[in-house]
Amino acid sequence: MRIIAGSCRGRTILAPKGLDTRPTLDRVKESLFGIIQFQLYGKRVLDLFAGSGSLGLEALSRGASYAVFNDNSREAVKIIKANVEKLGFADKSAVLSLDYKQAVRSAAVCGKGFDIVFLDPPYRAGVMEGALNELCIKGVLNSGAMVVAEHDAHIPPVDTGTLELYDRRIYRDTALSFFRREGEV
Repeated sequence: MRIIAGSCRGRTILAPKGLDTRPTLDRVKESLFGIIQFQLYGKRVLDLFAGSGSLGLEALSRGASYAVFNDNSREAVKIIKANVEKLGFADKSAVLSLDYKQAVRSAAVCGKGFDIVFLDPPYRAGVMEGALNELCIKGVLNSGAMVVAEHDAHIPPVDTGTLELYDRRIYRDTALSFFRREGEV
């Protein structure tokens, strides 16, 4: 795995071993960051089901001001911390090892919201709708915030009632769904 662009372009990062973590494919990651590239600079990012931290690290490399990484796997958290240190982003990030609901609640207590949230939970875990709702209920999305959900292309994105699906891209078996608060541009 590698960082595609920005200050750490071409640098490799570690990924957890085994089948529990499914890294975002490079072609999907390239497409995602091509779509949001002009919306990253100076933004606060939450990588909620971080795995290796690839998405949040890519955002930092491309100019995001701060990233919070969360994964409930101890092995994944060790990998994320190693990647953060390796790329020199320790002063621009925090790494949590919590259930996704606890991570969102923790962010809400800190009082600093996010401009971009990456959701890439295990495809069959059935937590996407809960994660989207938790982000809205706890008020951690800044005005104009974007939520990018990576999911199985055969499972349609959920209607949360509070977030509007405004774009969806399909890459074979993987889909990216882009959400924002209803009524926001």
